[in-house]
Amino acid sequence: MRLARRVGVGLLAVVLACALWELYKLVGPDAGGHVLGASVLPRAEDRAMPHVWDVVGRMLEPESSAAGSPSVAVAMLSACWFTLRVALAGWLAGVVAGFGLAVAMQRSRLTEAAVFPWVVLSQTVPLIALAPLVVGWGGKIQIGSFSWERPMSVALIASYLAFFPVAVGALRGLQSPDAAHVELFRAQAASWWHTFRFLRLPASVPYLLPALRLGAATAVVGAIVAEVSTGTKGGIGRLIIAYAQAASGDPAKPWAAIVGAALLGLVAAGLVSLLGLGLGRYRHTEVS
Repeated sequence: MRLARRVGVGLLAVVLACALWELYKLVGPDAGGHVLGASVLPRAEDRAMPHVWDVVGRMLEPESSAAGSPSVAVAMLSACWFTLRVALAGWLAGVVAGFGLAVAMQRSRLTEAAVFPWVVLSQTVPLIALAPLVVGWGGKIQIGSFSWERPMSVALIASYLAFFPVAVGALRGLQSPDAAHVELFRAQAASWWHTFRFLRLPASVPYLLPALRLGAATAVVGAIVAEVSTGTKGGIGRLIIAYAQAASGDPAKPWAAIVGAALLGLVAAGLVSLLGLGLGRYRHTEVS
């Protein structure tokens, strides 16, 4: 029932977003709103904001006029599948790194004081500046028959965004047990591992699951930005760029790719939410 309610709320949010879109198209200015020469409202004309049904209809039409061209929806699904696999690989790496850092910071206050500011500072580096460096470093890695591929750079950049919410959420969860419970384990001479396994890890679940979902969504964002920045072909990021070139004559086409990217983030977060289905007894205090 909880899952059904969340799915229902999600569908309702999509319907509401579409209704707001159409409402703005109805009452918004075609030329947009300007204050002192600065644009403050988007243009409501069809070339800038096509109708929702036009975007959906464009998804079902051929991608181009070439013979045998697949529909936009098929091309979009193929691109999303490529990006999803790369983003999930980056998410897994980010989860391992973030959770490992959280465990190290929880165990040692000195480590937390030394590492946590750098964890926060790492998120201030723009991906557009980081992506070329990662590609350049990765291109020099070759061990025997193994060579660094461009999608690996995309996955690494995705993990860079994914590890932060996991590290922060896991640290907060591991530090959440009451002092009385911690003292009880100490009074029974429980080792650090037993305290971690039977007290801190279960207590961290309500904090960790939302962090994992957020990490999955940010991994998708990182993968899309990395695809655009590194020129990696096959993903939804490059598809958005390719479709944007036809925006003037086919405005619904780029919006179809943008919708696909948004749905991809929701799918990634939804897949991660499945991890919590078997952890219901730990989720009564989950932080959304």
